[in-house]
Amino acid sequence: MAAYAAQRDDELCDGDDDVPELYNSDGEEWNSMEEEGSDHVSVPCVFCDRNLGSVDETFLHCKADHGVFIPDLVNKHSLDDYGYIKMINYIRVNKCSAETLLTVPNGSLPWDSDEYMKPVLPDDPLLQIDVEELSGATAMMSSPSIENQESGLLYRTMRAEEALARAVEDMNKLKLLAQDLLLNADTSCGRSSLGPVAELRDDEDEAYFSSYGHYSIHEEMLKDRVRTESYRDFMYNNMDVFKDKVVLDVGCGTGILSMFAAKAGARKVIAVDQSEIIYQAIDIVRSNQLEDTITLIKGRIEEINLPVEKVDIIISEWMGYFLLFESMLDSVIYARDRYLAPDGLVFPDRCNISLAAVGDVQKHNDCVAFWDDVYGFKMTCMKKAVVPEAVVGVLKPETVISEPAVIKTIDCGTVTLSELEFRADFTLKIKLDTFCTAIVGYFDIFFDMCCRNKVEFSTSPNCPKTHWKQTMFILESPISVKAGEELQGQITVHKNKKDPRALLITLDLSGLRQTYNLQ
Repeated sequence: MAAYAAQRDDELCDGDDDVPELYNSDGEEWNSMEEEGSDHVSVPCVFCDRNLGSVDETFLHCKADHGVFIPDLVNKHSLDDYGYIKMINYIRVNKCSAETLLTVPNGSLPWDSDEYMKPVLPDDPLLQIDVEELSGATAMMSSPSIENQESGLLYRTMRAEEALARAVEDMNKLKLLAQDLLLNADTSCGRSSLGPVAELRDDEDEAYFSSYGHYSIHEEMLKDRVRTESYRDFMYNNMDVFKDKVVLDVGCGTGILSMFAAKAGARKVIAVDQSEIIYQAIDIVRSNQLEDTITLIKGRIEEINLPVEKVDIIISEWMGYFLLFESMLDSVIYARDRYLAPDGLVFPDRCNISLAAVGDVQKHNDCVAFWDDVYGFKMTCMKKAVVPEAVVGVLKPETVISEPAVIKTIDCGTVTLSELEFRADFTLKIKLDTFCTAIVGYFDIFFDMCCRNKVEFSTSPNCPKTHWKQTMFILESPISVKAGEELQGQITVHKNKKDPRALLITLDLSGLRQTYNLQ
């Protein structure tokens, strides 16, 4: 919470120093739309969907958020009342960007047509102001008087007071939430020595957990219906498995799996996450009146003590690209070995990794052959840097030219850390005469153990898209293959010693060997 307070203090110091004030040609604060006794005005921005409380605020918003100060445009193009009206309507009609407006040359105005005299919005407040006041606003901003400076100081002071009030309110709220939901768990134990991920230094792991503090990644995962609905259906359709059980959610994120478990009948759910998203999860849990069932703890599972000796079920959405990227399964294994009851369950309980051959000459040309001739110059040496980078993307199903081969099956209830690094032989049966340009990897997930209603999903290119997509290992040189032929190969998967959350994957195929980095 101290870090959060420091962040809010920085916002108070840095947020408002450059906010411009608008003044009319007489040096008085310009507030044309907020005369004493006037009704509240809602002014839509010309560049985005935001509604502001006054014309002044709208112009300030346009300058601060979009880089365009409307009075500057009026002065630049020497607009009269009609020219200004046409410009505002032109912007609203064409939804043009700020960049487009700033590059309009003098003497060639795209809004110079009577068709733009018709208001786009009924009673548009931006069309009800005096253009002469706009012309004076820019000059006053460039050389403000003492009176103007005092008005600006007053404005910033009011903003700072509002921000301070919000910060105090947030601090009090966080304090109560911490007392209710976080401090009921003992997190005083030292760093465990189990597992390579648990041994990462704080600075090595900071980037990983920081990435999960951003809201966009959680939005992407929640919008992945294949992923989220599979977990939901597994729990809701097997409530007998969860009834009155103690559940541990490793890497809870926004808490969606924890809430599924609570709704499925769990007696107690303990949700653990190291990233800052835990604070949003606290609000989400309380907003859904589940705080009596779900306890949230901020911290790495390897570094905390849970408020219970054992749990009956562990749930986690730990999968990364090519299943094992990010090494979060290491943390699930740690939690399983330390906290799971002897007859406890881990979900998902089974998963596998598969490979298939890809024939996509166009993609290969775009990624590899491209470097042979770049605007008339040879950059062939770039292939040595480009090819070793595994590519995560959505593969066209029609480019898969072989039957798949499972190279690894994982039982989450028994797998050990050492088994997550492996070597496997594989055989890919080719389906047509073509060139093999890459090998694609994907995984399948199963919720089977003790479930009357089994659930599974796949990240195969032949199945609905997920946020994991597929992982492609592009060959430096395509291999000619024929229908019915069996392409023999070997794959080695191990962690990158410099970054244990990344993977090094070596493919031996038709006498050629290439190591790929997935990071």
